[in-house]
Amino acid sequence: MNRGINGELIFPDDKHKAVFLELLAEKARLYRMRLFTYCIMDNHYHLLLENTSGRMADFFRNLNTHYALYYRKKNGGKGYVFQSRYVSTLIQNDAYLKLAIIYVLQNPLRAGMVKNHHKFLWSSMNQYFEKQNPEWLDAQFVNDLFGSRLQLDEAVGRELGKKLPTIKTFFGPVLGEESFLAKALERYERRQEADAVKKRRRDDFGFEPVEKIIQEFEQSRGVRIDEIDIGNIQGKNLRGELLVNLRDATGLKYREIIEIPIFSNLHYLSLAHLYRNHCQRLKAKYTK
Repeated sequence: MNRGINGELIFPDDKHKAVFLELLAEKARLYRMRLFTYCIMDNHYHLLLENTSGRMADFFRNLNTHYALYYRKKNGGKGYVFQSRYVSTLIQNDAYLKLAIIYVLQNPLRAGMVKNHHKFLWSSMNQYFEKQNPEWLDAQFVNDLFGSRLQLDEAVGRELGKKLPTIKTFFGPVLGEESFLAKALERYERRQEADAVKKRRRDDFGFEPVEKIIQEFEQSRGVRIDEIDIGNIQGKNLRGELLVNLRDATGLKYREIIEIPIFSNLHYLSLAHLYRNHCQRLKAKYTK
C-alpha cells in the first residue's frame, strides 16, 4: 500500500481514481504482476498481488512515478506525492490471503464512504463472479478462494473493526503464523549474502526516487518538465540533461524512462545514443 504525503488527498475524485486505475492496469501487464485485489481510497491505495516476475520494485516505482507526474500536472504544487516507497506485507498462504482480501475490500465501509460495499466503484469488489473480467486482474483465483458471491459478500460485510493479525519484524510486517517467520527470515538473509548482491532490487543500491530527481531538476533549471519545448535546441539539451540525471541517479532502464511524457516521442533504442551524447557534452562543459 501507499498513501499521500502527510495524508494528502491524492485521489480526490473519480477522475483521479480512474487515471490511477488505468495506470495500474497498464503497469500490471507491463511488469507481469498477478493482481488479485485493489482498492483506491481518497488518500491511499491497497493492492494484493503476487510478484510473479520478480520486478515488484520496478512495478511500484513506475506506477507511483507516472501517477505523481499526472497529479502534479493536474493540481500543481511541488515535492513528493506519495509518503514513501511503498509498504509491503508478506502473506503466508491462501488462508491468510483471504483475510487480506476481506480487509482491503472493507476499506470503504470502515471509512463510512458507503454502506454497501458494492456501491463503491473503485475497488475490485464488483469484478468477482462476473462473466467477464479484466485480463490484468486474476478474479478467478479469488472466486475459487471464496467459492461463491454470497460467501464473499458475507465475509466482507462482517467484523469491520477486525485488524489483520500481522507480525512485526525487522524486515517488514508478515501475515502468517510464527512458524512461517523462520522461512521468511531465511529468505531475507539469503538476500544479504555476498553472492546475492547482483540479484538484489535496484532500490537496495541507494538509487534515488524518480520524483526527487525530477523535482530537483525542475528547481535547478527553473522550469517544469512538462513545459520544456523540445522543438528548440535549448529544450532538447534540457531533455538530455534530465535523461542523464534519471539514468544515473534512479537506475531506470530506457524502457521505463521512455514512459515519462517528455521522452514518449522517442524510441527507447535511441535513448542510449542520446544518453552518450549528453554525457560527453556535460563532460566537455565541466572540464573546460
